[in-house]
Amino acid sequence: MALVFFAYFALVSIAAGVLTVALKHPVHCGLALLALLLHVSGLFILLNAEFLWAVQVVVYAGAILVLYLFVLMLLNLKTDERYFHSSFLYFLAPASLGSLYVLFLLFKSPFKGAKGDAPITAVLQEGDTYAVGIKMFSDYLLQFEIVGVFLLGAIIGAIVLAKTPKAIDDAGER
Repeated sequence: MALVFFAYFALVSIAAGVLTVALKHPVHCGLALLALLLHVSGLFILLNAEFLWAVQVVVYAGAILVLYLFVLMLLNLKTDERYFHSSFLYFLAPASLGSLYVLFLLFKSPFKGAKGDAPITAVLQEGDTYAVGIKMFSDYLLQFEIVGVFLLGAIIGAIVLAKTPKAIDDAGER
């Protein structure tokens, strides 16, 4: 039964990821991204990683996606569609080469992923949330704070780009 759920979550995640970059309207891309994030959170449930599921749903599907949609609405994207998404044939060759490369990496790569250094008994005793928190706020604190600064810069940049310039009143300066 777990294999059926894994196949469903994996296939819908792949389809939603393709739709995220292939759809023409930015809001539709955001909805496809929402479907992708929710189905990836389903994969976390299958891995018995409830904390990562909650983080995926609350932080990514909730807050980050709302931030993306807010920025899209602020930027007021009214582009001429003949320049973007004109033909998928330009993307067919790079996409197929990239897919073949990913398949090659999956089957021939000597790297199988890094194992955690926390003992299994400590994770079972304290819980996976505690283990992730200790690891994130001790070994990866600098990276965590750098990502926060980058997100702050992105928000400030979106606000600056969305601000409409005011016309200078020539009569008022005399």
